[in-house]
Amino acid sequence: MFKNAFYLYYDGFRSMVVGRTLWKIIFIKLFIMFAILKVFFFPDFLATNFATDAERADHVLNNLTRPSSGNH
Repeated sequence: MFKNAFYLYYDGFRSMVVGRTLWKIIFIKLFIMFAILKVFFFPDFLATNFATDAERADHVLNNLTRPSSGNH
């Protein structure tokens, strides 16, 4: 059963023409989203604002354990 399913997908991907181009576009978009945009729009907040690991850990712990200010 698994062998038949594997060959179904294997033959399908091997015979694709337009699909290969679409998969290339998908991988290029994923690369842009995760590699390029992350560098410019999502800086490492903890590394830039705190000097030591202890300060980073205290900041994270304080933000995780403080009560929320929203209405319940």
